Amino acid sequence: MRAYYYDNLPGDQRLPHDCVPSKPVSKETLDSINVKYWTIPVEGYETKIDAIAKERNYKNRDQINVSKAAMGDIYEEKLKGFFAEHMHEDEEIRYILEGNGFFDVRETPSDAWIRLAVEPGDLLVVPAGIYHRFTLGENNFIRALRLFQDEPKWVPHNRSETTDINPSRVNYLKTIGVGA
Repeated sequence: MRAYYYDNLPGDQRLPHDCVPSKPVSKETLDSINVKYWTIPVEGYETKIDAIAKERNYKNRDQINVSKAAMGDIYEEKLKGFFAEHMHEDEEIRYILEGNGFFDVRETPSDAWIRLAVEPGDLLVVPAGIYHRFTLGENNFIRALRLFQDEPKWVPHNRSETTDINPSRVNYLKTIGVGA
């Protein structure tokens, strides 16, 4: 996984949007906002994923295929929804099996976007309460294993004054040392 600051220039969201010159983001910066990641080779990944799932108490999993072929008529609508800035009340855990994409996370307190370029073998944990968004790369395809702490669910809460006071958001800010 490659992490860098998003350039905020208009244009296709599926392009890298890397600053010129690039502004890489360190593992320490990601740790400071509680974003976790591992690189695990896809061949034979099951044993390592099982160990991480057990350690982090992930009880359920499924796979998602984001592509026009897999999603049909709802593809464009879903992609727009994924790219709307939102948060979840649960961790978002993704292990990339095929394809590529970008998770953008808000750095707090700067509110800058950090772009996380994911590809096969990347396992990413986006913490509950962090503002983020997702888009595909230029190949318009990703297949990922989704892991869940409880029953599979994916409820986005688009950024608003209400989400700013959501208990998951408030707890997230406390865990990174921001706010009361």
